[in-house]
Amino acid sequence: MGKLEGKVAVVTGGASGIGKASALLFAQEGAKIVIADLNEEKGQEVMEELNNSGTEALFVKTNVTSEDDVQNLFKEAAGQFGQVDVVFNNAGIGVNKPSDELTFEEWRRTVSVDLDGVFLVAREALRGFLKTGGGVMVNTASMYGHVGVAQNAPYAASKGGVVNLTRGLAVEYADRNIRINAICPGFIDTPIIPEEMKDGLKAATPVGRLGQADEIAKAVLFLASDDSSFMTGSSLIVDGGYTAQ
Repeated sequence: MGKLEGKVAVVTGGASGIGKASALLFAQEGAKIVIADLNEEKGQEVMEELNNSGTEALFVKTNVTSEDDVQNLFKEAAGQFGQVDVVFNNAGIGVNKPSDELTFEEWRRTVSVDLDGVFLVAREALRGFLKTGGGVMVNTASMYGHVGVAQNAPYAASKGGVVNLTRGLAVEYADRNIRINAICPGFIDTPIIPEEMKDGLKAATPVGRLGQADEIAKAVLFLASDDSSFMTGSSLIVDGGYTAQ
């Protein structure tokens, strides 16, 4: 029996990168999957890939900064599968730019997706969990939520916020059979990292390479499953040793 057998899992940002890798792994472990993403073409492709492999899957085009979209996501998920048991709150964007050159629009867009969006998805997930008697949430933060970093001010600020949002929500709902943890990836070989930056990021990582999306997915599965049943409010850093330096 799979670690998520019979569970229904919502994955935001599920059309590519860590989200897609996690959705595929969750499916292998027995879950029914709801993919949420703004990229309709890629989201449909992931849904079809899952359906073709025998997994029940649904794609819902979702802008996580829209309250209406997020509410619709969970409405569609519950309508299709009855309830939601696991939420991988993963959608995010990045910006790499000197802080004195950042526009307020760039700041607000990043914080809106990476922190506001995480809250909106978390709030809707919690409303469902409270009705069904519990659930598990994994929020995507970052190692940048734990260390200072140049030229990533809105991203780092947002991810630091996700770390502490995770702690606060975990404590608030711990007595209601709801577990909430954060995954904090390091430099992962996904579309969010420009090609011209990869060699430098490899050199900055003690293990000498970028992480792979499926390596993070395995850590997310740990947090999403009963393997981590005594964990809540934690931030699991998976960074090839970067923050140990």
